[in-house]
Amino acid sequence: MIAVAIDGPAGAGKSTIAKKVSAELGFIYVDTGAIYRAVGLACIKKGIDEGDSKAVNKLLKDIDIRIIFFNGEQHILLNDEDISGEIRTETVSMAASTVSAIPEVREFLLDLQRNFAKADNVIMDGRDIGTVVLPNAQVKIFLTASPEVRAKRRVAQLAEKGESADYDTVLEDIVKRDYNDSHREIAPLKPADSAFIVDTSEITLEESVRKIADIIKENME
Repeated sequence: MIAVAIDGPAGAGKSTIAKKVSAELGFIYVDTGAIYRAVGLACIKKGIDEGDSKAVNKLLKDIDIRIIFFNGEQHILLNDEDISGEIRTETVSMAASTVSAIPEVREFLLDLQRNFAKADNVIMDGRDIGTVVLPNAQVKIFLTASPEVRAKRRVAQLAEKGESADYDTVLEDIVKRDYNDSHREIAPLKPADSAFIVDTSEITLEESVRKIADIIKENME
């Protein structure tokens, strides 16, 4: 099986690009960030402080997370409830960043992520795919963009959904999440040693997709 690991900070376009490249190459796309968002949402629903490791660890015993594919789209189920729409908020995003720093949460989700790569050709995106989850992936890519560009893209994305967002607030959240993700003790956000670094700040979505697809095709074993 061919495994492609795409890592990078929040808002770099990993999910959008990975979905399009997966469709082009006929690979299964696995959005691992959605799994962490599911844990973050579970905490919110239960009124648990995401930074309280003891409370979060206790909650894990009552969490069942599954990924299903319906009409080619990935859906996240939390205790049999489809939460695919609920997890795409800034509040859940920050909760996911917080719980992802808890070692037990990462261990809880690790096997779930790895099992996908055993069954199919996959493109998996996240924060530590190339460094921890799939260290033997045939292709590793670190996708990034400046915080300002990512904030603008996020505001535009929310506007398309009819949701308003303040640019400065979104930028502040992105910078905060970057710091949290890159400074956590367990599996910090960083490029894998053999990763291709791709900065999309100055290129279009179409150009980004083409560049990533070409890298994968040229380096598949």
